[in-house]
Amino acid sequence: MTSAWPNLTDLLLPAGVEAPIGLVGAPLGKGSVTPGRCDLAPAALRAVLRRIGRYDIDSGRELAAEIADIGDLDIADHEIENATGPIREAVAASVGRHALTVLVGGNNAVTRPGLLGMADALGLPLERCGLITLDAHFDLRGLDDGLSNGNPVRALRADGLPGANIVQIGLAPFANSKAMHDDALAGGHLVITARQVREQGMNEAIDRALDRLEAMEAILVDCDIDVIDRSQFPAAPGARPDGIRAHDFFTATRRLTALDRVRVIDLTEWDPPLDPTDLSALTAGRWLAEAIAGVERRR
Repeated sequence: MTSAWPNLTDLLLPAGVEAPIGLVGAPLGKGSVTPGRCDLAPAALRAVLRRIGRYDIDSGRELAAEIADIGDLDIADHEIENATGPIREAVAASVGRHALTVLVGGNNAVTRPGLLGMADALGLPLERCGLITLDAHFDLRGLDDGLSNGNPVRALRADGLPGANIVQIGLAPFANSKAMHDDALAGGHLVITARQVREQGMNEAIDRALDRLEAMEAILVDCDIDVIDRSQFPAAPGARPDGIRAHDFFTATRRLTALDRVRVIDLTEWDPPLDPTDLSALTAGRWLAEAIAGVERRR
């Protein structure tokens, strides 16, 4: 039922209903390079939705695409290795039912099972899947010490995802190593830095990403919230000053979710207790509104 002031909670429906969007909460906190409470993010996102209106004054449209809320997976106490299977299975089930699956972490380790679950649901080899990361970091730490939120891209490459199928946007200075940068370039990643986004525009970055992934049948978009300038999103442990603007983050989200081939989008690395104000929560809520607006462009 529509509330007196239409807001995003109006669009949340129970799991199992027919809806264009499925929402999977993956409150994974263990395995973080910087320990925190990213496991609280799915609940924090739902809580802020009542404050996010459905009317987009710029387009003159009111959001109407419904969301089947599949709920939170029981993984908050799981190590990454044990959480991977449940996340993968939940994403696969959602992709099989919904045009877009919104996967809300948790830390960035949820990205790997998210992409694997997407491939499972569609019966695709990883060679036909693409990954776009909006992230200040390459996430190419080594695997010798096991899985972490610092190595999901490395792990996906080990799974068989070709480097040429990976586009990384928003990389920050003094937040990565030369070895990782060299590895990304040698592996065939398309690398677009935060500075390039500022100087050339996010739309140019997205154009380049889509040109690179033109042949991919399905794409996962990883939205690591630490790509945003820390002053605009304080509740991200890995965020840096001079990251991309929230405006550019929203632009990328809406453009990418408007594509039929984008079957999964995730939100990761939001640690709610780090921001005693409501700035970070409202930014995350706006992100979901932009994803819904993107899906509605598919019509």
